[in-house]
Amino acid sequence: MQRQIPNVVSIAGVDPSGGAGVFADIKTFSALGAYGCGVVAALTAQNTQAVTGVHTPPTDFLRLQIDTLFADVAIHAVKLGMLGSAEIVATVADRLAHFDAPFVVCDPVMVAKSGDHLLARNAVAMLIEALLPRSFMITPNLPEAGVLLEQRPPETVKEMYRAAERLREMLPLSSERWVLLKGGHLPGSDVVDLLFDGDRMIELPAPRIETKNTHGTGCTLSSAIAALLPQRAGGFRPVEAAVRDARDYLLRAIAASGALSVGKGHGPVHHFHRWWPSA
Repeated sequence: MQRQIPNVVSIAGVDPSGGAGVFADIKTFSALGAYGCGVVAALTAQNTQAVTGVHTPPTDFLRLQIDTLFADVAIHAVKLGMLGSAEIVATVADRLAHFDAPFVVCDPVMVAKSGDHLLARNAVAMLIEALLPRSFMITPNLPEAGVLLEQRPPETVKEMYRAAERLREMLPLSSERWVLLKGGHLPGSDVVDLLFDGDRMIELPAPRIETKNTHGTGCTLSSAIAALLPQRAGGFRPVEAAVRDARDYLLRAIAASGALSVGKGHGPVHHFHRWWPSA
């Protein structure tokens, strides 16, 4: 029996340098055996060093993009990235509810690697109110967890445990929902992420890779999870398997990033490290 290739859509911003946002997401989907679609929720003027401008489309046109795509293409998973404004967050949440979109992976993008803010403050409340209830999984890093929880970011793995528990309380309690709290901002030679469904707290350690090429790592991980969730469904512990495989893909993409020469700042990861010949 031939394997069905899942259709996965990224609803996010566009990074012209290709390291983050919709372009990076579609690269990731393609690398992991999913057909990539994209809905543009924001345009940025951006490179590996800075974000110099953000332009958001009218919400009517954003709605039209989503409605036109979902009316024709069977979507098996959704990755959410930079949404930019409260109005855009509300529109996306409304359309995902309308189409009962499956496997919604929400990466609450708030700050770029350069330190530039990408999510307006008034959009955070809308994200919590309207979008988190529609999400199957959220993938915040520690600063984003601090913003969502209105507290300082966790500074230890022990504090991460409590933050993951509180984040899970922000999701619907009556159905399967997951938090992947990323610990990359903590110091040390290892990186520990926490995967939590309200019952099982799974520690996911990995050695830290010393490189400046970390642009778009959050985008790549969340889109990798979205690409793999429908492919792992039906297997043993499918969500955990999808997350473990997605992290392995990202770590290898980071390790291979030195083969690329893109920009003078935080360079991108190597999305096609498995297929492009090395020097």
